Amino acid sequence: MNILLTGGAGYIGSNVALKILDEGHKVTIIDSLVTGSKNLIPKNAKFINADISDNKIINQLLVENNFDLVLHFAGLVKVEESIKHPEKYDLYNYEKAKLFFQLCINNKLNKFIFSSTAAVYGDFDKNEKIKENDKLNPNNPYAKSKHKLENFLLNLSKEKKAHCIILRYFNVAGADINLRSGLSSKGSNNLIKVLCELATKKKDKILINGNNYNTEDGTPVRDFIHISDLSEMHFLVALKLVKENFSDIYNCGYGKGYSVLQLISEMESLCNRKFNKNIGPRRTGDIPYSVANTDKFHKNYKWKPKYENISYILNSALDWEKKNNL
Repeated sequence: MNILLTGGAGYIGSNVALKILDEGHKVTIIDSLVTGSKNLIPKNAKFINADISDNKIINQLLVENNFDLVLHFAGLVKVEESIKHPEKYDLYNYEKAKLFFQLCINNKLNKFIFSSTAAVYGDFDKNEKIKENDKLNPNNPYAKSKHKLENFLLNLSKEKKAHCIILRYFNVAGADINLRSGLSSKGSNNLIKVLCELATKKKDKILINGNNYNTEDGTPVRDFIHISDLSEMHFLVALKLVKENFSDIYNCGYGKGYSVLQLISEMESLCNRKFNKNIGPRRTGDIPYSVANTDKFHKNYKWKPKYENISYILNSALDWEKKNNL
C-alpha cells in the first residue's frame, strides 16, 4: 500500500504510521506542526511540512504520487479550547478538511479513512454500550466539527464520489509497544497523562471533575483502548479498503468501562502509594458514561485486541512518560 496520512506528527497519527511502515508499506505524512511534534514522525516516512488546505502543495503531491488511500488525522482535539474558540475548530476540523478531500477527489484519490470520535454521540441517555447506529448528539464545538465532516464524507459516499470509512474513537491511551511514540501534550488534561505525572511526582494532586454523575461511584466512566490496538484496527481497515469499494462506520474501543476513581486506584496500586485527590465541579461537556459496542468491527474483521488489560495500558503510558521525562 502507498498511504497518504495527514496529521502524522500527532499522537494517534504517528502510531498508525508506525504500524503501516512496520508492515512493509509506504507512508507519506502531511503535517503543519501547528499542534504536532516533528520528533514523533517515523524516520521511514516521507514528510511534507504543509497545511492540508494548501492547494498548490497538495495538488503537486497528488499529481506526483499514486496513493491508494488517505488516512486523515489532522485537526484540533481539545474540547475545552473548542468551547472558547468554536470558529477555530470549525475552520481546522471541517472547512480545511473539506477542501483537502475535494482536492483528493479532483486528483482521482477517493478512498478515505477518517479519524472521528465517540464525542459525536454526546450525552447518551442510558448507561449502555453505544452502537454505531445510535442517535448522534454532539454537545460541544469539537464534537460538532467532527460530526459535520462525517456528514460531508457520508454524502460523498452516497453520491458515489468516494469510499469513506469513519472510525469513532473512544478513549485512546498508552504508547507504542517499542516506545517510539506516545502522548506528548504538555499541560494535557488527559486523565491517564495526569496519572502518569502523579506517578512520576511531576504533579502532587489530581482534581476529579465531579463525583455526582449517575454511575456506580459517581465519577464518569470511559472505554480506554490501547494505541497499538487502535493502530491495528486502522491497518486492517486500510488493507480491506485498498482491495474493495465500500463505506462504513466503526466504533473503536474494547466495550469495557472504567470510572475515574477506578483508574486512579489502578495507578495507585502500580505505584504502591495513594495520591492526593480534590473534588471539583463538573466540566462543561463531560458526559457520565461512554463505552463502545464493538460487535460490528469484531464481526467484520475477526479482530481480537492484544493490549486490553488496563494495568498494561497504564504501565505503557507510564513507561513513555518516564522515557521522555515529559
